[in-house]
Amino acid sequence: MYTICLVEDEKNLSDIVKVYLEKANYKVITFYKGEDAIDYIGNNVDIWILDIMLADDVSGYDIIKKIRAQDQSVPVIFTSARDQEIDKILGLELGSDDYITKPYSSKELVLRVNNIIKRVYKNDENKIKYACYEIDLEKRTISKDNKELKLTTLEFNLLVLLLQNINKGFSRDEILNQIWGDDYFGTDRVVDDLIRRLRKKMPKLNINAIYGYGYRLS
Repeated sequence: MYTICLVEDEKNLSDIVKVYLEKANYKVITFYKGEDAIDYIGNNVDIWILDIMLADDVSGYDIIKKIRAQDQSVPVIFTSARDQEIDKILGLELGSDDYITKPYSSKELVLRVNNIIKRVYKNDENKIKYACYEIDLEKRTISKDNKELKLTTLEFNLLVLLLQNINKGFSRDEILNQIWGDDYFGTDRVVDDLIRRLRKKMPKLNINAIYGYGYRLS
C-alpha cells in the first residue's frame, strides 16, 4: 500500500480527496498546515500532494524545497486555485511532477496519482508496503528496517491474502480453502493459530477478529 501525504488547508476538500484516495487503496495522511507537513518530512512517503497557497506562512513551494533537500525522487503534485503559467513553471523548476488547478475532480486527481505511481514505482509491482514492512511477492521475502523476517510458507500465504484484500473480511472456512486447499479436513482452529503466529512475528499488522466469523486486515 502506497502512502500519500495530502497538504490542503480546505478541510472539506481534504476530506473528500482523502475518501477517493483511500477507495483507490492508498494510505492517506492529511495536513492542514504547512509547518506540520514540514515536520513530517523524513518519514516514509510515496507521493506528496501540496496546495501552493496555505493558510499559514508556509507555502507549497517552501514544503517542496524541504522535501527535495532530503529526497530528490519522491513524486510531488501541486494543486492551486491559480491557473497561471508562472506557477506551473516554478513548480517544475522546484521538482514537481504534476500540477492541477482548482477546482478539480477528485477522480482526475486519483488518475494522476495512479499514473505517477505506475511510472515511478514500475519496478515495485511485485512489492507491497504495509506499515513498516516491505513484502516482495516474487522473492517471497519480508523486511522491516532492512532486516528480513522469517515466515513459514503458510504464514506468508496468509499475509499475502490479507494484504491483497485490505478491509475485506474472510471467514475461517474461506481462509482454510485459500491457504490449506479444498482437500483439508482438519479443524478451522488452525486458522486462529496461524493468525496468532503471524501477529507475533509482525505486530504492526492490524488484523481484526470478526466475532463468530473470521478476520480482516485494515
